[in-house]
Amino acid sequence: MDFWEYLGSRHQQLLTDAWQHASAVFQCMVLATVLGVLIGVVTYRSGWAGDLATTTTSTILTVPSLAMIGLLVPVVGLGVPPTVIALTLYGLLPIVRNSIVGLRGVDPTLVDAARGIGMSGPMRLVRVELPLAWPPILTGIRVSTQMLMGIAAIAAYASGPGLGNEIFRGLASLGSKNALNQVLAGTLGIIILALLFDAAYVLIGRLTIPRGIRV
Repeated sequence: MDFWEYLGSRHQQLLTDAWQHASAVFQCMVLATVLGVLIGVVTYRSGWAGDLATTTTSTILTVPSLAMIGLLVPVVGLGVPPTVIALTLYGLLPIVRNSIVGLRGVDPTLVDAARGIGMSGPMRLVRVELPLAWPPILTGIRVSTQMLMGIAAIAAYASGPGLGNEIFRGLASLGSKNALNQVLAGTLGIIILALLFDAAYVLIGRLTIPRGIRV
């Protein structure tokens, strides 16, 4: 059976795995974005706090993904929980770092002007600082998403959802007639999803970032 015949015979399962993979990455990115931006907002005004946040999230990223999931399994069990926790933690670094850099890069004169017209601290943050810091934050989200697309495949080790199951099945049956097809289908599926997500982020950037800021 060649690769195209394999795709034709397994397309329903592949589509299901692709949907689960995309859904897991999307949900974990939402969590990582909320947590990452919140950490950035809390720490960007303090040099040591920002450095601590960046160093901590950097340290998390150095833990091998297989080891991370393996350590989580005895605590939270198999399946979705270790996948969500691991992916969310791995997605934090680019978002935290870019949130801090973006917020620190906002022109102080604009913040002073907002203060001068009577805006409160939270209002200045929401209406002035975060919108101006959005381009680097979005870049961090894009980087995190690309990382998580690949890392999510490892979740199959703990019975997690996604295209990693196709890859692991192929690796476990090396030598069989469909082993290479399984690995190739899972790998190409992840690449395609990564490209689709990145295209979506480009569109989001065009819709949410004013042209003057993009330039």
